[in-house]
Amino acid sequence: KTRMTIFLQSLDYQLWHIIVNGPRMPTRTIEGVVSLKPKNEFNDNDFRILQLNSKAKHVLFCAVGPNEFNRISSCDTAKEMWDLVEVTYESTNQVKESKFSIRIIFDA
Repeated sequence: KTRMTIFLQSLDYQLWHIIVNGPRMPTRTIEGVVSLKPKNEFNDNDFRILQLNSKAKHVLFCAVGPNEFNRISSCDTAKEMWDLVEVTYESTNQVKESKFSIRIIFDA
């Protein structure tokens, strides 16, 4: 997790922000009602934010193996992808730590 954090921040600090918090989707307000902007109304900043999400997704796709790729390839945002990968690996580490703790108890 630490390596990926530093790697993404070194590419563009906002990449990590988008992975952790999700992308800010372009919106508009009409008569006090906030809704998603149609694509034909996107400005340069809207495209930049969406491009950063795509860049973050690309980095994550390149960082995982084929099995993980298949699991995360249907996600729409880098945050969704990260959350799936994080749960998988953190759960795995927790299981390993639990097995190690149990082994120490029984070996003692």
